[in-house]
Amino acid sequence: MSQDKINIALIGLGFGAEFIPIYQNHPNIGEITICQRNQDQLNKIGDHFGIAKRYTDYEALLADPDIDAVHINTPIDYHAPQSIAALQAGKHVACTVPMATSVEDCETICNLVKETGLHYMMMETVIYSREFLFIKELYDSGKLGKLQYLQASHQQDMEGWPGYWEGLPPMHYATHCVGPCLALGKHRASKVTCFGSGTIQDNLIEKYNSPFAVESAQIEFHESDLSARIMRSLFDTARQYRESIDVYGSKMSFEWPLIEDDGIVLHTAKKPEPEIPEKVSCPDYAHLLPESIQKYTTQGVYDDEANEHLSFTQGSGHGGSHPHLAHEFITALVQERQPYPNAAESANITCVGILAHESALRGGELMELPAFTLESYELQTA
Repeated sequence: MSQDKINIALIGLGFGAEFIPIYQNHPNIGEITICQRNQDQLNKIGDHFGIAKRYTDYEALLADPDIDAVHINTPIDYHAPQSIAALQAGKHVACTVPMATSVEDCETICNLVKETGLHYMMMETVIYSREFLFIKELYDSGKLGKLQYLQASHQQDMEGWPGYWEGLPPMHYATHCVGPCLALGKHRASKVTCFGSGTIQDNLIEKYNSPFAVESAQIEFHESDLSARIMRSLFDTARQYRESIDVYGSKMSFEWPLIEDDGIVLHTAKKPEPEIPEKVSCPDYAHLLPESIQKYTTQGVYDDEANEHLSFTQGSGHGGSHPHLAHEFITALVQERQPYPNAAESANITCVGILAHESALRGGELMELPAFTLESYELQTA
């Protein structure tokens, strides 16, 4: 795409509204379009942000030749069909997590990307959070040494969320803990095994036929001696919201705070035993962004709590990741390079969760990740 300005459409304006001012202030964005089925809500948001171009019909939006890319922020069941439709209509796609809820849909999206030459990026928040960017800086600088093991968890009480969440298999929404494990060294997963534990309420089980309160999985990395453990819970398990990754290296290890705002712990090898752990504060990484969107690492769309989205308030602003995600997607289009994660990488992250749940239903059977999730595209990830 040889252009400096991208015309983008936002689909779904609950959590999706958080990205409107980021795009409005990004130097490589041209026209912004918004889409929501509810006309009153569409107009309310459009008027609030001064956006003239509005659609209530997604198919009509995709027929608009002036739109270059879509950013999808709709409920989980819509992610795959809306991504597929957009790629078929010639639009680049950014989509909130997960990519899909079936391996088959992930493969369809990957095939379309290869056939069309269009770009797809799964907008995984944790791998652009300030905490992860801090870990990555430690890793890239060599301070961690050789990676030896990773573990990650995402625990959340989804009671009170929209009905489609009720009883969702925990690993079907595992990208927030799978993603950082794979993203740190740009690895892919090759195998996964998983066990379920505990039981949720009967009225929650019947929706997806998934009984587990907690699912925990072990991931084998492709062409690496690394493995990682991930844990997920969504209902009937007492825990403050936590998206975390612990990284164990030969020189230094990083442990996510057990309690929010309690401080990161770094462990440094070869020090006297009492001096090995050190609590540190995590810096912000707004300086990596264009000046016009730097403030959005610490500022949401709405100032009053009544209008904040649950995914933002429970997730503590997703670690300031939103402007980093938008910037990565837009600059990848302008620079004609693959975003991270691209379609195959997104599929690998997503399919780990899908196959982990399948493994749990089969009593921990070892599952292999499909070959299409291990492919490298002609335009390599920067």
